[in-house]
Amino acid sequence: MPSRARGLLGALAGAAIGAVAARVAYTAFTRNRPADLTGRWTRKNHRGEPITLLEGPAFVAGAGAAAALTPGLTPRQRAAALLAGTGSGVLGAYDDLYGTTASKGFKGHLSALARGEVTSGAVKILGIGATGLGAAALVSRGPVDTLVNGAAIAGSANLANLFDLRPGRAIKVGLLTGGPLLAAALFRDQPAAGALAAVPLGAAAALLPDDLGERAMLGDAGANALGALLGLAAVTKLGKPGRYVLLGTVVALTAAAEKVSFTKVIAGNPVLNRIDMLGRRPVDPA
Repeated sequence: MPSRARGLLGALAGAAIGAVAARVAYTAFTRNRPADLTGRWTRKNHRGEPITLLEGPAFVAGAGAAAALTPGLTPRQRAAALLAGTGSGVLGAYDDLYGTTASKGFKGHLSALARGEVTSGAVKILGIGATGLGAAALVSRGPVDTLVNGAAIAGSANLANLFDLRPGRAIKVGLLTGGPLLAAALFRDQPAAGALAAVPLGAAAALLPDDLGERAMLGDAGANALGALLGLAAVTKLGKPGRYVLLGTVVALTAAAEKVSFTKVIAGNPVLNRIDMLGRRPVDPA
C-alpha cells in the first residue's frame, strides 16, 4: 500500500477511535449524574446555568485511547501524545476542581507565585510546561529544538483554554487550526503528523454537539489537552521556521489575552461572530 494511503488510513483510524472513545467515556461519566447538575464537576456557564465539566475528562480519555491505539505512530510519538494530552488534561482537571478566582490569567498566577502564593493555576502552568518539555524531548532533536517545541506545546495548551469561554468556541478553534494541519500533513505524506492531528480532532468533533447545546464544556482539562495535542502535531509537522512562527504566534496571542477580551473581539467582527454563533443558542437580549 502506498505510504500516502497508509497515512490517510491512519488518520481516519485515529479520528474514529478518538470519536468513539470520547463518546463512550462521556456517556459513562454522565450516566448517573443528577438531573439538577449539582456536585464538584458542575459550573455555571456564561448564562448562569449549571453545566457539567465532564466533557473534559471524556475528551482526555478518548484522545488518550486513540493515541494508544492509532496505527502509524512510533513508540516515542505515541508516548509523547499520551504525555502531552493526559498530562495537561490531569493538570487542567486539578485546576477545574480546586482552582479559585483570586488570581486570573498567566500573569496573575505567576505574580502570585512570585509573592510566595502557590495557586492551582501556577501548579497547572508549571506542570503543563514540564509535560510539554517531556513530550517535546521524545520527538525533538537536541536541546534547542526541545525547548522551542516544549514551549509551543505548553503554550498551545494554555491558549486553547483561553477560548473556552463560550459554547463550542475552543473546539471550533481546534477544528479550524487542526483541520488544515491534518490536510497539509497528509498532502505532504507525513503520516505521523496526520495521525497526531486526527486524534484530538476526532475526539473533539464527537463532543461538539453537547458543547454547543450548552449541556457540557471542556473546562481546563479538555481545553488544555486539546491545545497540547494540536501543538504536538504542529511541531511534528512543521519545519524549523514554522515552529518558530508557531511559538511566536502563541506567545503573542497569550500576551494579547492579558489586555484584550477575545470575546469582545469576536463579537465585534461579523465573520468571526458568525462562526462563533454557528450551532449555538441565540444570545439572550440585554
